[in-house]
Amino acid sequence: MKHECIHTEDAPAAVGPYSQGIDAGSFVYTAGQLGIDPDTGKFASEDDVQIQTRRALENVKAVLEAAGIGLGDVVKMTVYLSDMGNYKLMNEVYAEFFSEPYPARSTVAVKKLPLGGLVEIDAVAIKS
Repeated sequence: MKHECIHTEDAPAAVGPYSQGIDAGSFVYTAGQLGIDPDTGKFASEDDVQIQTRRALENVKAVLEAAGIGLGDVVKMTVYLSDMGNYKLMNEVYAEFFSEPYPARSTVAVKKLPLGGLVEIDAVAIKS
């Protein structure tokens, strides 16, 4: 199966040797998106997990839209938190972006995220 790189200026450039997303035919996979503003290249907030979550989800949305789909096509998400104490705050923002039936989701605490981020989010979406 052939796959294509997805790139958009509406999400931050990759901070390593990876693509913002991959279109793999029936599925689109996004790279983990931090709460970085693509216009400035800096975190939307240094210390507010809700602001970083909102920006990370906007970045996921931008990558999906570059592939011709949207958040409504997401079937699985993974959320990485640098502090599980931020779970409730992240969920409050996350709920603004999705409605039932919600995508399947895993949320894990990690020791550190790239560039000192508070949250990183990736998605798998289906193309209909």
